[in-house]
Amino acid sequence: MTTDTTPAIPEPTSEANASADHSDKKTESVAVDTPNDSGQATNTKKPKKPKRSFLERAEAFFEKLSMRNNFWNRVCSMIWLPYAFRSGITMSTDENTYRATLPFRRFNKNWYSAMAGAALLGNSEIAGGNYVFSVCGGDYTVVCKHLEYKFLRPCHGPAEYRMTPLEDLHALVAAGGEFNIAVRMDIIQVLVPLSKKKLADEVDDPNTKPSKPKRVGRCTATFHVTPKSQHKAKKLRGTKKA
Repeated sequence: MTTDTTPAIPEPTSEANASADHSDKKTESVAVDTPNDSGQATNTKKPKKPKRSFLERAEAFFEKLSMRNNFWNRVCSMIWLPYAFRSGITMSTDENTYRATLPFRRFNKNWYSAMAGAALLGNSEIAGGNYVFSVCGGDYTVVCKHLEYKFLRPCHGPAEYRMTPLEDLHALVAAGGEFNIAVRMDIIQVLVPLSKKKLADEVDDPNTKPSKPKRVGRCTATFHVTPKSQHKAKKLRGTKKA
């Protein structure tokens, strides 16, 4: 009669089983976050955007409405930007150029029946800010931090602001961070349409050269652009510290 001398192997305890299950879960969770063979992540869930308050939604609605056309821009200016409403500045754009036109009206004139320097200077900020805001959209705040204007000659007619960004504004917006953007503006005196008699006289006279637009000033404005989400996060940090 022989006896079995092989030592008995102890069965795993419940704690060992729990630790093994826990390790399996860990590996599973890591495998979910690890990209597969095709290079795509297996976890396709996207983080939910924070819910905006009623005031934030209303602000975004009116900001988009103000950039829809000149009519709604004038209506919103009457409430939130009365100086632009009184001056009568209007915006226009095409594929290559963004323009703003300041009418030659009594509110913008000086004592000598020319365009007032204060009107040309003040509306430079409005024109440049509207251009930057039209590209950035309602998710950003636009504040002018530096404005430099050079007067070249008197302006005796409507003035047109022609904007040229000194950096790639679309690339800065796509980065999604806080940035500064400089915009150069050439202020041109718009030619007033001639009467039929005066136009006929100029056509008949061969020595008459066609009139050219006059540049009455040049302005460079620097705007500080900040995402509204950054303002909100900063405000939340302040309330937590308090």
